[in-house]
Amino acid sequence: MARTQGTGKGTGTDRSLAGLVGRAFGRLGRAGGLVFLLAGLALSGFGAYEGAYAAGWAGTHGTLTVERCDVSYPNNASRSSRKNRRPVRCEGTFASDDGKSTDANAAVQVRQRFAQGTELSVQQTDPPTTDTATDADYVQTGMDRAWRWFGAFFGGWVLTGLGAFCLLTGFAPFGQSRISFDAAWEGAASGRGVTRPVVIGMIGVGLVGAGVSFLVSYFV
Repeated sequence: MARTQGTGKGTGTDRSLAGLVGRAFGRLGRAGGLVFLLAGLALSGFGAYEGAYAAGWAGTHGTLTVERCDVSYPNNASRSSRKNRRPVRCEGTFASDDGKSTDANAAVQVRQRFAQGTELSVQQTDPPTTDTATDADYVQTGMDRAWRWFGAFFGGWVLTGLGAFCLLTGFAPFGQSRISFDAAWEGAASGRGVTRPVVIGMIGVGLVGAGVSFLVSYFV
């Protein structure tokens, strides 16, 4: 009798512990889903923002005539990063295409050095606060760069779709999950059944859009 009671207590304790672990992993899955969702929205927003400027759809388009280009590396940059990354800052004079805006203190980050007098096609994202200020922002334009940013925009859709799936079902894509993928996938089809097609659509469009965007960027 004593053994039976002991076994019952042990089983009850095990079940309580399993329940606590299950609830913890359920919350972990939803928290992870929220992180993926926010990261996806941020990536899509940033990709759309940078892509619009790189394509010349936003801001003020013009030409930056290079006066000098300097290469600077962070003090803590490793030798490999110094070799593979060249943060070049080119300074010069900016003149908008419409002739309404000029900036003698313009500067833009590029990937390589340019000779003095080179004319770079740039987009002014923020104008200088005063005529002598050096706080204006510029990005080098080009459809190859724009398409890469659009690839990041669509890549954010994949994270957003995955995040929405985990947030709504409680499935944790990392580590041990309280809810199996099969159970979460079946649950996504319950009710009005909108979760599954939305997730499939977002991830599918994201993967295709990102792939096409990066592919097009090498041919434009």
